[in-house]
Amino acid sequence: MMQDIETPPIDAAGGILLHAETEPELLACYPVMKQLRPSLADAAEFIASVTRMKPQGYRLLAVWEGERAVALAGYRLKENLVHGKFLYVDDLVTLDSARGKRWGAQLLSALSDMADKASCTKLVLDTAASNALAQRFYFREGLLLTGMHFAKALR
Repeated sequence: MMQDIETPPIDAAGGILLHAETEPELLACYPVMKQLRPSLADAAEFIASVTRMKPQGYRLLAVWEGERAVALAGYRLKENLVHGKFLYVDDLVTLDSARGKRWGAQLLSALSDMADKASCTKLVLDTAASNALAQRFYFREGLLLTGMHFAKALR
């Protein structure tokens, strides 16, 4: 069964936060991740990617309503000279059909608690400059714009 965080928070709306670890659990998360990452070809590619990222510390925390994943946060603990020890949020998404239940806020709160327990100094995430709705949500949840992320496509 799914491995829980220290004490899984249970929301009044009936969801529970648990890590997706097994292939069937990851498969249940694919429709949610596909909404955020439409470039994923299929569930097999998603599971293969998560499997490759696990040795780098990647974990997938999901909100479950019964056996159905409705929101996800992919994250990892990292350390660098810019931030010190921090929790990096790779992915944060709620199914369109499950919006309004504050699952994103619940996930960010759980990740902040885990980061604090791991002696991290920050929770860090990136979002597209064009994603104004996500930026509004992040500001509302107490995240501040602290820099700019630059990238260059290679091959």
